[in-house]
Amino acid sequence: MKTDFNKGLLLTSLGSFWWGFIGVIYFEYVSFIGHIELVVHRCLWTTVMLIFTTTFFFKWKIFINIVSNKKSLFYLFISGFLIFINWAVWIYAVATDRIIDASFGYFIMPIISVLLGYIFFKENLNNKRIFSIFLVLVSIIILIFFNLKDLPWVGIIVALSWAFYNLVRKKINVDTDIGLLIESLYILPFAIVVFYLITKSGFNDFSLSNPKLSLFLILAGPMTVIPLFFYVRGVELIGLGPTGMIFYITPTLQFILGYFYYNEEFSLVKFSSFIIIWIAVIIYLKDLYETN
Repeated sequence: MKTDFNKGLLLTSLGSFWWGFIGVIYFEYVSFIGHIELVVHRCLWTTVMLIFTTTFFFKWKIFINIVSNKKSLFYLFISGFLIFINWAVWIYAVATDRIIDASFGYFIMPIISVLLGYIFFKENLNNKRIFSIFLVLVSIIILIFFNLKDLPWVGIIVALSWAFYNLVRKKINVDTDIGLLIESLYILPFAIVVFYLITKSGFNDFSLSNPKLSLFLILAGPMTVIPLFFYVRGVELIGLGPTGMIFYITPTLQFILGYFYYNEEFSLVKFSSFIIIWIAVIIYLKDLYETN
């Protein structure tokens, strides 16, 4: 039992580290091709990667069972739209030196999820969690009131899209990877059309004449799927409570990279709002630890 817990701890930490460090480094490195083409490649190669893993793990029967359920297909269409927004805005943030703003979104996302759980699933809220939600709202109000021109809207969209994505996925009981494959298949036609238009206009960087770059862009698929497999497997082994705490590795590393490595600006107003967020996170994590 302890071996499983340690394994889950390791896998969840790897997934969170991958999202917060390796993923940021990779997507920032290839962001010179433009965030639109980069989003297209993430959609395309994630689909290809998931088709491969579904075949490798013999999961096509599960896939068929899901697509034969109209309710699941409808919810996966909605969640597919939300995950596309999340990917697109996050890549835009990385490509335009807004990594700190994106990290803001991932800091507040779990707390927003708590609020959504209360609204849509009538999940219990104790005083500590209510106070955490209140502090998050205060931090957003401070940013809007004192710093409207520099509002971290990318972080807010990242947080809302991911929180509502988790909310929709909670409505249906499907394997994470197969669900993501169906979501990717919804997005795929649009990605192909956009890629065709980019190529026709001569703005594409992906080309057979540059195999090194093209192969590097194909890695956008594994960069999306591998940390997901690590994190989901960790959830299966140790549960949502501990993994919820470990997830904060992701925004912490994103913040550190954005501020110390990519030298992004960090105003006094943002610093003040982040302090409030960190207090909210500490209260939330302490409560999560005590109740699990």
